[in-house]
Amino acid sequence: MAVVIQGSINMDLTTYVPRLPAPGETLFGSSFITVPGGKGFNQATASGRLGAVTHFIGRIGDDAFGAGVLEMIADEPIDTSGILVDPESGTGLAVINVDDDAENTIIVVSGANMAHDAREVARTRQALATANVLLLQLETPLETTLAAAEVARELGKIVILDPAPAKTLPPEAYQLAHFMTPNELETEMLIGFRPTNQDEAAQAAKILRERGVETAVIKLGAQGVYYQSATESGFVEPFTVKSIDTVAAGDAFNGGLAVALSEGQPLAAAIRWGAAAGALATTKPGASSSMPTRAELEALLKK
Repeated sequence: MAVVIQGSINMDLTTYVPRLPAPGETLFGSSFITVPGGKGFNQATASGRLGAVTHFIGRIGDDAFGAGVLEMIADEPIDTSGILVDPESGTGLAVINVDDDAENTIIVVSGANMAHDAREVARTRQALATANVLLLQLETPLETTLAAAEVARELGKIVILDPAPAKTLPPEAYQLAHFMTPNELETEMLIGFRPTNQDEAAQAAKILRERGVETAVIKLGAQGVYYQSATESGFVEPFTVKSIDTVAAGDAFNGGLAVALSEGQPLAAAIRWGAAAGALATTKPGASSSMPTRAELEALLKK
């Protein structure tokens, strides 16, 4: 089937530095890249490259960054007809620093991403006519995110909510999500403690499920991924890769999970797909540019 992603799209300005700067400090970087990003578009890129028919719903500004984004994404296997050019907003920007340990800091200027309104929800409804999974994040107005989730539930589609960037959520957000996929920091924001191991991840997942989430997926970074539904739970060990840049690894995970679910894969296999996609994203620089292909993912799964 197909995947719909309603979410953010940015131009990412990424510098590579030996270490992350302290307040007031000036560092010399080793390199610099400019690539499209935004959690929504990163996830759409992952979904498209992994083989799903993918529809992206978003908004950019009528400016040089927006024109650059459209030019750069033209060859991606994504239906981008759902991108609105907004003459009243600037294109979203992300300023990213990545150090030699693959850690990063990110500053986002949301621009057109925070101008989403009922028009995005209407385009999402139209795209869902031929899709079975909707993937959402929190870099656009929460009201439009939840409205899209309501539409998907009404149409009988699977809703994945990536609760990132971290923020508190209203009760209906948990009840609308078939899947919720927080990392450790996002889990702490949602439930009050940061899981550091499988047992704590199981406790966190139980709390999320008690709030209404059908399947809670707790990403523990380099430690692996824990998942729990009403009938099944498990843990996926981390894949061994050479990481150089962890930017957008979580987005790759969500894209991989969405594709696997759209294909009807069992829960355990779908979580493993997400984990493999996330690991592969850390082996390349950039955000959307680091999203893996299906051939790369299948090769890693065979190891």
